[in-house]
Amino acid sequence: MTAATATGARTERPKRPSKARYVALEIAALVLVVVCLIGVDAKWARLLEAPGEIWNYLGLMARGVFQNPFADPYAEYWTTSFEFMFESLAMAWVGTVIGALLSVPFGFLAASNVAPAPVVFVVRQFLNAIRAIPDVILAIVIMVPIFGLGPLPGALAIGVGSIGTLGKLTSEVIEGIATGPVEALRSSGARPLQVLRWSVLPQVLPEIVAFWLYRFEVNIRASAILGVVGAGGIGSLLSRVFDGRDWDRVGIALVVIIGVTMIVDQISASLRHRIITGGERIESTPRTLADFS
Repeated sequence: MTAATATGARTERPKRPSKARYVALEIAALVLVVVCLIGVDAKWARLLEAPGEIWNYLGLMARGVFQNPFADPYAEYWTTSFEFMFESLAMAWVGTVIGALLSVPFGFLAASNVAPAPVVFVVRQFLNAIRAIPDVILAIVIMVPIFGLGPLPGALAIGVGSIGTLGKLTSEVIEGIATGPVEALRSSGARPLQVLRWSVLPQVLPEIVAFWLYRFEVNIRASAILGVVGAGGIGSLLSRVFDGRDWDRVGIALVVIIGVTMIVDQISASLRHRIITGGERIESTPRTLADFS
């Protein structure tokens, strides 16, 4: 083989990789979308009517919102909505506390770097089973038949549902810890519980608390849904006034739900940021050498 031939072989452009697999995946995804659209058996033609219908119902609900809130009967509408919304907040808070307290031990037992493999497998399947059951089903099938109607079954359903999600998130955070502090404590003769208390828990606690706050936001929305099935909260008020087509009260209740939820979301987001970052702010202005002198 001559030098020219070798040089020509080296400079030959490589063959372009085949895109057949990616094209096949895209076609499969498109087919799956089409099958799902056919499977839902929706009346897609009604989508054209949706904008007009939405505008019509928004007008009906806004009629009560823009009335004088201190005049009868609208003052009673606003007061009742806030009372039921406070009940939803209480349900969400109690459910979050239940889920937070019980999810921590389950999270440790589901972490592969902390618990034995058989225990991890069993606990993970238990958490998967909990997450597979929606909060509404927990309330209808288990909590309401046992405890009756009211906010208690709703709070318990939220609490049980929170265990599955928070337990999974906790285990994932534990599995991502730095191993240095753990090895240092073990080499000094610390017992397993001492290692968990003084090495693992301090590393994961800020993120776990942030998960608790986020779950509280989710539970507020869940509490509004649970009320529709008789589990208390503002959902029960919405169900009652919607059955009577009392659009004034429906609009007021929705405004209260949206307003209170947005306020709680902002407070929770601020607390989560402070917990995770320690309240430090990243300066956007560039620094010069004089700043470090």
